[in-house]
Amino acid sequence: MTTNATLPELAELERIIEEGAAFVEARIACEVTVNERRFPVYAVTLGNPDKDLPAVGFFGGVHGLERIGAEVVLVYLRSLVTRLKWDVLLHRQLESVRLVFMPLINPGGMWQGTRANPRGVDLMRNAPLEARERVPFLIGGQRISAGLPWYRGPAGAPMEAESEALCRVVAEELLDRDFSIALDCHSGFGLGDRIWFPYAHTALPIRHLPEIHALKAIFDQTHANHNYLFEPQSRQYLAHGDLWDYLYQRASAKPDRVFLPLTLEMGSWLWVKKNPRQFFSRHGIFNPLIAHRQQRVLRRHLPWLDFLVRAACSHERWRPEREALAHERERALALWYRS
Repeated sequence: MTTNATLPELAELERIIEEGAAFVEARIACEVTVNERRFPVYAVTLGNPDKDLPAVGFFGGVHGLERIGAEVVLVYLRSLVTRLKWDVLLHRQLESVRLVFMPLINPGGMWQGTRANPRGVDLMRNAPLEARERVPFLIGGQRISAGLPWYRGPAGAPMEAESEALCRVVAEELLDRDFSIALDCHSGFGLGDRIWFPYAHTALPIRHLPEIHALKAIFDQTHANHNYLFEPQSRQYLAHGDLWDYLYQRASAKPDRVFLPLTLEMGSWLWVKKNPRQFFSRHGIFNPLIAHRQQRVLRRHLPWLDFLVRAACSHERWRPEREALAHERERALALWYRS
């Protein structure tokens, strides 16, 4: 393993893998080449691989400019690896759950300082999935030019290597289980932190809306003073080619299984509001540039990530069944779709 000093997040991930070698398994899901530099896209797993058990996946760095998303996932992974050296209760917890980490899905874009990958493709607009309703110009995904943002890639072309790697890892580690959750960490939208769930390609509600609402309810009860806004992404905008919509649709082929893909969308406009000079930096629009503010962001989201692991371990205790399904669905429809 060669540490890449030009990309601090990649160097940190490789240090975590090396220090946690007794507890984690790491594989290279794909490699990306930029100007003769080769960047690996790692998938790191820990916990029980038994497919009868639930799993949680944590993903970051899909957009190269949004470094804070990768850093949130890395901080949580390092916390787990450090705790495994002494925390007996964590060892017991990992006997009943599988954890998957892909903290740096777009290392080439991160090295270049671009939202897209080195081929100019926005990975979160790259899935072979068309929106059912009208999408906003450009932001909803476009095939005009790789020189413009939100480029989807050529029509009919295979998905980008990074997108394929993400989908392959999710299919292998999450979709073959009765219950799984994915959390993809992003930044760059709004003044507050949001938890988005599908769909992005249509305003229609997903089949597992009751489970999403029940998950929100137990988080509200457990962390009464949190500031997350839970909502379907479609309440903000629709888009072509959303990877998580695509994977959710694949998972829906097996209706007896529950796959809940979530997105943590950190509200970077607040960082710009507090430090307006950040507006004049590409990285400043998407990341907190002041050290104490970055540390606060990294601390703030760890309880949410840890909660998802606990919720997955205990999903049979809170998932609605039979009559409760209809009740939760009605509450969710009233909250998110009838306003």
